[in-house]
Amino acid sequence: MKILAAEEEGGGNVILPHVPEIIVGIIAFAILCFVLMKFVFPRMEETFRARVDEIEGGIKRAEAAQAEANGLLEQYRAQLAEARTEAARIRDEARADAEGIRQDVLAKAREESDRIIAAGREQLAAQRESIVRELRSEVGTLAVDLAGRIVGESLADEARTRGTVDRFINELGAGAGSR
Repeated sequence: MKILAAEEEGGGNVILPHVPEIIVGIIAFAILCFVLMKFVFPRMEETFRARVDEIEGGIKRAEAAQAEANGLLEQYRAQLAEARTEAARIRDEARADAEGIRQDVLAKAREESDRIIAAGREQLAAQRESIVRELRSEVGTLAVDLAGRIVGESLADEARTRGTVDRFINELGAGAGSR
């Protein structure tokens, strides 16, 4: 009842708006849609496309950087393996050189030792020969003195002394050699 009373007083339906308001609303909506479609949506689409391109470019750059990093890592590993191989080779060469030097030093030490031993033997032989000569002359002198005392005459003559001493020593040498 009140609805009917409102229609009679204002002359219209409260639920349904007036036709001129609907037409103004439709025209305003159409203008708004036209402005959005003509200016706003293309700009938004362009912005979205730029963002997608930027993101995809960033992903491609990241993939390229990752590929480059992987390449550098492989290169680094190859260089490291090469360096290790080179270090092992240098170490082996150093060991071989050290062994060669060691062998050279040992050979020189052996040669020096043999030389020193030979020189010592020669020196000993010379000293022995010298001592034997000294002993022969002393033994000869003692033998001549002893023989002179036994014989009762002086055997001071040098030629006789030498002959006597040599004979005595030869007899001693022959007697010692037969024992």
